Amino acid sequence: MSSRDDILARVRAHRPAAERALPEIPFFDPPAGTDLQAMFARSFVQMGGTLPDCGTADPVAVARQFVSTARVVCSRVPEIPGNRTLTADTPPASLADVDVGVVRASFGVAETGSLCLTETDLLVNTLGYLPQHLVVLLDPAQVVSNLHRAYQRPEWRSGHYAVLHSGPSATADIEGVLVHGAQGVRSLRLFFVPCHASTAAA
Repeated sequence: MSSRDDILARVRAHRPAAERALPEIPFFDPPAGTDLQAMFARSFVQMGGTLPDCGTADPVAVARQFVSTARVVCSRVPEIPGNRTLTADTPPASLADVDVGVVRASFGVAETGSLCLTETDLLVNTLGYLPQHLVVLLDPAQVVSNLHRAYQRPEWRSGHYAVLHSGPSATADIEGVLVHGAQGVRSLRLFFVPCHASTAAA
């Protein structure tokens, strides 16, 4: 028997027999009645995201207007059509010339202003990073309070890929010069669009 096997055998032999339950970790939820959509919006803007003020206008119409000025648009949402076809077989690197990508996030996190994007949302994962600009639709009902609640969501277990996307890409050098888009999208625009409204618009 090797020293390693001997050590492991001794550890197993002297392991306490009683099984102990894992400690309960609180969810640290905000006070009852907290407006999660407003909380998310504040955090999202603090992270560098753009939240257009649509006023009484249809947010889908406002998003369409922004997208209409782009040369190459790749969309994963039916109500905002693109002009670049995207399939599961699309080479990831081929999205490097996309001006605007349009997706719907699975959910948002009010605490951090983060958006959960999954392989289903993106179809081709590089859609979340290679376009110059990213437009995201989010159902206000799909905003959770914090990361504790976020990691209870099924998206982390139902697919092969899911990521929390927080704001546009940004990096700063030692002189403090901030550059957007160095490693990802230059801008991230969010529109609150309920899923049922999205389906109706399609």
